[in-house]
Amino acid sequence: MRFVIQRVTEASVTIDGEISGKIGKGYLVLLGVADTDTKEIADKMIRKMIGLRIFEDEQGKTNLSLADVDGGLLLVSQFTLYANCKRGNRPSFIEAGKPDMANEMYEYIIEKCRESVDEVQTGEFGADMKVQLLNDGPFTILLDSDQL
Repeated sequence: MRFVIQRVTEASVTIDGEISGKIGKGYLVLLGVADTDTKEIADKMIRKMIGLRIFEDEQGKTNLSLADVDGGLLLVSQFTLYANCKRGNRPSFIEAGKPDMANEMYEYIIEKCRESVDEVQTGEFGADMKVQLLNDGPFTILLDSDQL
C-alpha cells in the first residue's frame, strides 16, 4: 500500500465539473493498493499517517499532528502509484490491486479515517478526477507499507 501525503492549505477534487471533495488545511492523500494488501496493513498505514507530526508549531518546528491543527483529509484513489516503468516507455500497472479489491480497501480506509478525523472528503474510485491543491511547504511524504 502506498500513500502520497501532501500537506496542504487547501485541496479539492472535481468529477465531471462537480466538486466531489474539498478541504482547507490538512492532507491530500493519493493512495494506491496492491493485491497483497490487507486491512491490517491499511490500519498500520492509517495510524502512521494520522500520527505524523508535520505541521509547524509556534517555534516553526514540524511538531504538530493533523488532530493538533484540526486538519482535514482528502483521500483520492490512484492506482498509478503502482506504475512499473522498468521496461519500455509505457508503464505497466500489473502490480496495482484488482479493481474490486482495491475499491473495497479504499472504502475501508475512508471509514477507518472517519473514526478519528472529523473532516474526511474523497474522490471517487475509478473516476476521471481533476485534483487541485496548494501544497504547504511544499511538504510531501511517501508512505510505503513495504518500508514500515
